Amino acid sequence: MAKAVRFYETGGPEVLRYEDVEVGDPGPGQVRIRHVAVGLNYADTYFRNGTYPIPLPNGIGVEAAGVVVALGAGVDNVAVGDRVTYTGFVNTLGAYSTERLVPAAPLIRIPDSIAFETAAAMTMRGLTSSYLMRRIHDFKEGDSILLHAAAGGVGLIVSQWAKLLGLTVIGTVSSDAKADVARAHGCDHTINYSHEDVAGRVRELTDGVGVNVVFDSVGKDTFMGSLDSLKRRGLLVCVGTASGPIEGFNPQLLAMKGSLYMTRPALADYIADPAEKAALAGELFDHVGSGRIKIEINQHYALQDAVQAHRDLESRKTTGSSIFVI
Repeated sequence: MAKAVRFYETGGPEVLRYEDVEVGDPGPGQVRIRHVAVGLNYADTYFRNGTYPIPLPNGIGVEAAGVVVALGAGVDNVAVGDRVTYTGFVNTLGAYSTERLVPAAPLIRIPDSIAFETAAAMTMRGLTSSYLMRRIHDFKEGDSILLHAAAGGVGLIVSQWAKLLGLTVIGTVSSDAKADVARAHGCDHTINYSHEDVAGRVRELTDGVGVNVVFDSVGKDTFMGSLDSLKRRGLLVCVGTASGPIEGFNPQLLAMKGSLYMTRPALADYIADPAEKAALAGELFDHVGSGRIKIEINQHYALQDAVQAHRDLESRKTTGSSIFVI
């Protein structure tokens, strides 16, 4: 019998249930996958707590890696026995499972140079980093960025990628230990937001000019500081809302603070085109496979420990990537 984590009401980590599930045979356009590793992402908490509304009961998790064990009618992009990974949004919800049915379209074959565990830890974070580095802004060598949550899964990948592009990286962290992790992965400077003024330090580090781009995955608590860290006509990229959504925003604020730009991108819109997804994944896999970018898996959990995993994630106890090992 397959196992899965499901929830029947929104709320804290305690609403997650580990239970037996019937998988069945794949229908048209579907495959059956036996998971080897499953990714744990902050976005998972948004489904669980109701920030992203979905019909209930439902599964949880949007990223995993494993082996194709059965094909439905019309599937021709993968074969039985293929090593695959996937990420998405509602169309891939239910990744916290040992085996499941999933649409074939989102599947990406894993190169032989990349392990299942690495793929599960990097597909969502890596593709996010890929579009942030290659699609959001036309970076030039010498540009500077402010990266919130620099010791997190996306942060560590973005830092390394940014250094490959010749960028100066200023990262925010919550502890000295996380600062050490961030610097080891490419941050030129770190700011401990628990006792330092982020915007003030950014101005000091940039001779009063500010940075070209801010990547802000925190949201409400860091929004004003992020705007105040930008140079004139700089870009704020809102990539998450870990502290809550930004509410009551007046666009006139952008003009008052230097004709700034702001965007709130979503991964789904950068991998909707199969050709673009293949290009982003190809560059990501090449960097990781060659060792130019290292994926740090610092937390491993059993699937039945999903409640604790969510508690650790939301209390900011984690660094790098976290996975469930099946």
